[in-house]
Amino acid sequence: MNAPLAERMRPKSLDEYIGQEHLVGNQSVLGRALHAGNIPSMILWGPPGVGKTTLAQLISTKLDRAFYTLSAINSGVKDIREVIEKVKSQGMFGGGNAILFIDEIHRFSKSQQDSLLNAVERGLITLIGATTENPSFEVIPALLSRCQVYVLRQLERGDLEMMLRKAIAEDESLKKKKITLTETDALLMISGGDGRKLLNALEIVIDASNSDQIEITNDLVSSIIQQNLAIYDKGGEQHYDVISAFIKSIRGSDPNAAVYYLARMIEGGEDPLFIARRMIILASEDIGNANPTALVIATNTFQAVNVIGMPEGRIVLSQCAVYLATSPKSNASYEAIGKAQEAVAQHTHLSVPLHLRNAPTKLMKELGYGDNYQYAHSYQNNFALQEFLPEELSGTVFYEPGKNKREEEIRLWLRARWKEKYGY
Repeated sequence: MNAPLAERMRPKSLDEYIGQEHLVGNQSVLGRALHAGNIPSMILWGPPGVGKTTLAQLISTKLDRAFYTLSAINSGVKDIREVIEKVKSQGMFGGGNAILFIDEIHRFSKSQQDSLLNAVERGLITLIGATTENPSFEVIPALLSRCQVYVLRQLERGDLEMMLRKAIAEDESLKKKKITLTETDALLMISGGDGRKLLNALEIVIDASNSDQIEITNDLVSSIIQQNLAIYDKGGEQHYDVISAFIKSIRGSDPNAAVYYLARMIEGGEDPLFIARRMIILASEDIGNANPTALVIATNTFQAVNVIGMPEGRIVLSQCAVYLATSPKSNASYEAIGKAQEAVAQHTHLSVPLHLRNAPTKLMKELGYGDNYQYAHSYQNNFALQEFLPEELSGTVFYEPGKNKREEEIRLWLRARWKEKYGY
């Protein structure tokens, strides 16, 4: 039986690798390291299907080094030690400085990651870890400090369409057929930017068409994928779709849907700390100052689940999910930082008003640094009307209080102090 299309189309060299030009281009840091033949241990961080595993294999091929691979899902400390001993036994002839690729390294426990440290530090192995999760949270500091983190970006439309055209033109099975790629939107939407999913979907459509002459249209793709959804989604729990539905259910104030998707993630074996972290983000992004306690609850939930583990942790996760879903909502703080960052990007290096500047030296004092600054606590209501923004941004509103009880109180509080300046 033939390997899946995604596997058949796996690049054989870096020249065939699609996307991630910022990493593998001749002028990139990694590209130069590959050219010099001396790469650091690294963590490849990015969404599914963007080429992390493929890149690791191509690096090994490019450098002509021994390549070992482990999956964090079904490997333990014993497996790591066996690889290290195998590398040691081969000595300088094909063994030393071998590449060990660990897929989903974020699923490794602390003890499993600890077992890698000595071999990485001695240069016995060059570690390449792949993760879809932020390595700052998932990789122990001692190991992370010995690795360079490279961020792989979501594949762009042009990259994905190039994959489709390349597969149709070059795959031994597909090029026997007359395939016309008329529309790509449905395939791209189904893939979600995942190159592996994209090629799997293309193969399903072609196989289901049962013809040597196929015109690929959005309607054809949609109808066939709907009929073959069970085949297409072999992963079962649709990791990213389910967490998205969970977050959107909380944002939409539906505790019933929230606990349903929470249950699906728990039953699917999702990392409970991954769920807890997402709720911390949501507590600030979608609830914010409408209910500041939400962030406290979410943060404490992460700590509690980390301490007690599962299965009891599911109770804490459920309590937090229900609390967040039934809290008033506001994205005002989230919107505020976005607007402020846009202003920074558009107006670089604006001068800080003189009266707000620090004056640690005599010269700075002579230049007027800190002059006329009004210390708020010396005034009634601990407030003095003065300018804090750069002159060019005076009166600019970044924070617009949300329409909820708590932030309406904040609006009145601001209006009493700033009068008409910010239009509160």
